[in-house]
Amino acid sequence: MIIELANTPRDYSWGSTTGIPEFLGIEPDGRPQAELWLGTHAGSPARAVRVAPDREERHPTLSDWLHAHPHLAGADAAAAGLPILLKLLSAESPLSLQVHPTLEQARAGFEDENARGIPVDDPARNYKDPFPKPEIIVAVSRRFDALCGFRPADEVAAIMAELEEHDVPATRALREILADPTRIGDALAWLLSGAPEAAECAVSVESFAQKEATATSPSAPSWATVREIATHYPGDPGIVVALVMNRVSLQRGQALFAPAGMLHAYLSGVGVELMIASDNVVRGGLTPKHIDTLELLRLLSFEQQPPELLEARRVAPGLVAYEPPAPFALWAADSAQPGLEIPLTGAALALVEGADVTLESSDASLTLPRGGAGFISPDESPLTVHGSGLLWLAVTSPDPAAQH
Repeated sequence: MIIELANTPRDYSWGSTTGIPEFLGIEPDGRPQAELWLGTHAGSPARAVRVAPDREERHPTLSDWLHAHPHLAGADAAAAGLPILLKLLSAESPLSLQVHPTLEQARAGFEDENARGIPVDDPARNYKDPFPKPEIIVAVSRRFDALCGFRPADEVAAIMAELEEHDVPATRALREILADPTRIGDALAWLLSGAPEAAECAVSVESFAQKEATATSPSAPSWATVREIATHYPGDPGIVVALVMNRVSLQRGQALFAPAGMLHAYLSGVGVELMIASDNVVRGGLTPKHIDTLELLRLLSFEQQPPELLEARRVAPGLVAYEPPAPFALWAADSAQPGLEIPLTGAALALVEGADVTLESSDASLTLPRGGAGFISPDESPLTVHGSGLLWLAVTSPDPAAQH
């Protein structure tokens, strides 16, 4: 079965007013449009528009279809829905400094907050479900910027040396901690402690970046990042945390994988994002939302290394696959490539970029317009694709129930 899907973009304040409308081929309405969710997650379940092959049976959402026909997405679909969530993300300003849990941490956190009687919709809750949230994002815009993981010790040492050279006020405590540049955990604990001294450090670093740091500085890109973030979150200690993090600028088609434990923050750009169907986010700064510093520090991996991009694998002419160490994969298919056929390893979610794409199997055919989306059950494999647009296809593991 192939089901055409639709949804309403989420209007988080960091969203761009133009990125998602441009992708969908519609006029902007002037409001931020941050994320378009495609899946069965209760936070924003996708609506069912059309079904192929056509039938008299009707259900309003993809969730309802899977509850009525669990075999379409795995034996556990009736209880847990589709195990992946595909998003179109468009950031005009930085998202929060955040980390996601492992499966074991998510289960323990969810049970603990339930036992403490915290409602699932409480803004102060960290764990809204018992699932992990590894995620991959592929740049759709010409450039997509992000912070991810911690910089190597020598780079941290160079930044501290520059702060010392210029005797930047209120940074002495930070410099003393990072005299050993591997003490990233201690530095974050101090910066995010809420101590007045940490707040003064953030203001002082921001002032230095704005007024004294020069384009010829060895750390010029780092001071540019501080200025960029401070435009949106002046005085936030997360500004200083950004100094010890890797910054990456993805070009269109490049991908970044964020596993459990990696501190990250998307800064700007449009991307296609795929993850386990979870909304478990523990935040540490750069946000008006709930922050839980102690839990963030408990979940973080403090490994220091240069960022690694996820390389795409060329499967066939016109077809590449992004395959992170997670129970899903994201494929990009050029529908103009003649005879393009895709074997499905599980249930799939589709998103169309640029122009129409037709999805065909032995017993179903459905044309999706620019910006259109769909669900494809695994029994429609192999899937033949033709048209003029680019098809983004998110595929589950062979056993979609495995993560539930």
